[in-house]
Parts: sequence; structure tokens; C-alpha cells
Amino acid sequence: MAGSLTAGQGVLAGLLTATAGFVDGLAFIHLGGYFVSFMSGNSTRAGADLATGDLLGWVKAMGLVLFFVVGVVASSLAVHVRASRSGYIPTYGPRSTAVWVSLILLLSAAVCASVPALQLAVAPAIAASMGAVNGTFTRGGEVTVGLTYMTGTLVKMGQHLAHAVTGGNRTIWLRYLVLWCAIAVGAIAGAVAYQVLGLGALWIAVLLLLIPAVVLSLRGPRAAWPSQT
Repeated sequence: MAGSLTAGQGVLAGLLTATAGFVDGLAFIHLGGYFVSFMSGNSTRAGADLATGDLLGWVKAMGLVLFFVVGVVASSLAVHVRASRSGYIPTYGPRSTAVWVSLILLLSAAVCASVPALQLAVAPAIAASMGAVNGTFTRGGEVTVGLTYMTGTLVKMGQHLAHAVTGGNRTIWLRYLVLWCAIAVGAIAGAVAYQVLGLGALWIAVLLLLIPAVVLSLRGPRAAWPSQT
């Protein structure tokens, strides 16, 4: 959980969450009101589209959900394989692995966006990338910090606020607030960037993901093990 992250891990989580917000902000405008990282929103949108007879909208929403899950699976398998080859517990994996998988998928989306014949592959690749990045913080094969969905984060923030009022720790709730602010500010930046650069703004997101991917790789796999959270 975000409340147990160290300062360095908190910075990593904040950067990745801001990047997810950036990507979701630009994609939301590009797709006309669909999400690439917020699958609760797409599930609601799919239900509304189906109820109003918009079958194309339903297919779009459900397709994004599908590729988001595909990204989660790809990231989890990559983490499992790398962990096994490194001689560590198979259900654990270096955080850099999930970030690299997400980066490769996002890079693919950016490349496809520059080729007219491949435009249809852009949204699925972005959704898969956002699913993959959620595998960054895991323990025992389970996600401990959700990076692209903030409902649980806001619930945790509210619970810790209640604890603070009743005499508990007075600052932990701020960590959850920072994550929410990261995705909110990232979404604003992504929406603005899309209006200026169009899908070319994806290259900014690629750079934002490249930074933590390189830093985590340079630190080495042991420093990135999820058991440290």
C-alpha cells in the first residue's frame, strides 16, 4: 500500500501515476470520452452504450478493457520469467520489468500513431501499456499499489484521515493525496499536450516512462524487489 512506501518508492509511484494520468488525459480526448487506464469508467461507459444501442461504443469500451487486462497478463508473465531466471521467488519480480513492458507497449503505440495504416492499433497498445505498469508494485504476485486507478487510493486517504482525526497517524493520508494529485495533474498536462501535439504527445509519455525504467535497471534487480515494500 502507498502508506508503506519509502520516500524513493513514493517518488517512483508518483512519477508513474502522473504518466498514467498524462496518457489517460490525452487518450480521453482522442477517443471521445473513453479511458485507457480507468477501467471502471470504461465498464460504466460500455453498459451505457449497450443500453442506448451504441454497439460500436460498447465494442470500443470492452476492447479497451480487454487490452488493459492483456497488458496486466504480459507484465505479470514477464516479471515471473525474469524472477525465475534470476533465482528469486517466482511470484516476485524486479519493478523495472513491469516498467519496461509498459514502456515497450507505449513506444509501440507512439510508433503506430505516426503510421496512418496502423492508427487502429494505437488505443489497444496504450491500454495494454497502462495495464502493464500496474505490475510495478507487487508482493506475492498481487498488486500492492494501484497506479492507474484512484478509487481505492481515495478510500484509503479517507480512512487515514478518519484515523488522524481520532488520534492515529496524522500524515499517512497525505501520501494517498499525493498519488491522486499526480494522476489529476498528469491528466491536465496530457489533455493540454494533446491539443497542441495530437498523438505526438505520446512521445512525451514515452520519455517519462523511460526515466524510471533506466534508473531502476541501473540500480539492479535486488534494489527493486517488492519485498522491500
